[in-house]
Order: sequence, then structure tokens, then C-alpha cells
Amino acid sequence: MLDLNIYKSNDENAWCPGCGNFGILIALKEALAELSLKPEDIVMVSGIGQAAKTPHYIKANGFNGLHGRALPPAQAIKMVNKNLKVIVTSGDGDSYGEGGNHFIHCIRRNVDMLHMVHNNQIYGLTKGQGSPTTGKGHVTSMQFEGVYVEPLNPIALAISAGATFVARSFSGDKVHLKEMIKAAINHKGYALLDVMQPCVVFNKINTFKWYKDRIYKLDDSYDSSSKFNALEKAEEFGDEGIPIGIIYEDKTKKSYDELHPVLNSGLNLIDRKWEPKDTEKLIDEFLFN
Repeated sequence: MLDLNIYKSNDENAWCPGCGNFGILIALKEALAELSLKPEDIVMVSGIGQAAKTPHYIKANGFNGLHGRALPPAQAIKMVNKNLKVIVTSGDGDSYGEGGNHFIHCIRRNVDMLHMVHNNQIYGLTKGQGSPTTGKGHVTSMQFEGVYVEPLNPIALAISAGATFVARSFSGDKVHLKEMIKAAINHKGYALLDVMQPCVVFNKINTFKWYKDRIYKLDDSYDSSSKFNALEKAEEFGDEGIPIGIIYEDKTKKSYDELHPVLNSGLNLIDRKWEPKDTEKLIDEFLFN
């Protein structure tokens, strides 16, 4: 196990005191340390949002992009250098709203990466509007009479779209979350980890206690290889209980780099030697053709 201090960032943290993001950050660092992943082995990729600030607070390679656009550069990074562990940290708005189309097609490609969604069921950065996962009837800073529509079910969507690893955890259970992060990183292919977390400022309904009273862990009797079981569990959310754990995993489906003839040839694109003339030719083609 590596020393946690190797991931220490000097950037000032801008999260609100009590934010669930702190628990996610600690669990992530501990998971990386237990997997002996050095900062140079990791790339943290994010879009825009409170969750998307995570790459600033962990010492590793990082890319902070546009709102909802974390997954395209993350896929490109993995394709160019397959030796890197690519981890996307994103919020429920960033991933399931603005980035919803990228979410679906990243699942379809099954690129080997961890997509960790900090799901607080609200837009935290932009002052509390309803997000795709905000509950029906929830009164927000923009939905004065409450949200009219049913929330998106990201677990069911991911399973239906063909995701090979779908899990859920809770920012208030560091041990469980850490194990889910490790399992997702070790999975060969796209891995969705939906993390329930409180937003202490803008979401007064889905509080730490609200989650704590409803969350239960899937035990060893649960068969995560059954898509039927997974879809049934995906429909459980709310007062009837919220299951956490590995909800679905398919270990038989090949990842994108195993299917692509170039990526599967043993060639790591980062090792390709570029001459100045190659770059000039590429720029000319891009600008003038």
C-alpha cells in the first residue's frame, strides 16, 4: 500500500463544509493507495461542477474540460495510452444531463475506465436547480412548485444500454465506497459507480440521514451476473430502500481496446514517434482541407 501523502494537492479546497464530496475524495485516495497506483499511473478527468473539482484536490495527471464533456477526452486518453488508469469524476447534472449522450455511447464502446458520478440529486455549483436525478415534487431554487417529471434512473439506463459494470455506493460509508472504487478500477471495461451524497446547502430533502435510513448493502446471496436481478434492483429507490454494491457485472464482454484492431495489436499510441514534418502535415490537413 502506498502512502496517502503522495496524492496530496496544494490547491485550496472550495467545497462546502459537510459536503459529501469529501468522503468520496478520501475513499478514492485510499483505494488508489491500496491498489498501489502512483500519481503518474492515473489520469483524473472531469467536466464542470462541484464534483468536477476533484482533479484539483488529488495529485495526479488531470484534465478539466467543458460541462458534460468529460467522457470524450477520457476515452481518447485511454485509447492513446492504455497503460493509464482513467478515472472520470462528475456530477449527476454533468454526467446524466449535459453529458447524457456521451454517457450512452461510452457504455456502448465499453472503454476501460471508471466513471464515478457524485450524485447529490441537485445542481450544487449553480445554486440548487433540479438535476436529472432530482425527485418529483422537490421544490428547488428554480422549480418553485416542485419538479414535475420523474427522475432519471441512471442504474437502469446503464444496464439497459449494455454497461458491463454498474455499482452504487454512499459517500457516508468510506469502507464500502473504497471497495466499490477498487472493484470498478479492476473491472476490464466501462465501469459506472453512482455515489449517493448529500448536498448540505441546496438539497434539504436528500440529506445524510435520508440516505442513511434507506440504504442497504447487497449481500453474498445476490447474483450480480444476472441482468434480470440487476434491473429489478435498479427499480428500488426511495422509502422502499436503496441497494448499494455491485448491481451488475459482465466479465465476458470485451473492452474497446480488445476489439479495436490497432489498439489490440500491442501498439500503444503514445509510443508512436512523431517527426516535425508529420505534425506540419496534420496541421495543414486540418486547416486547409
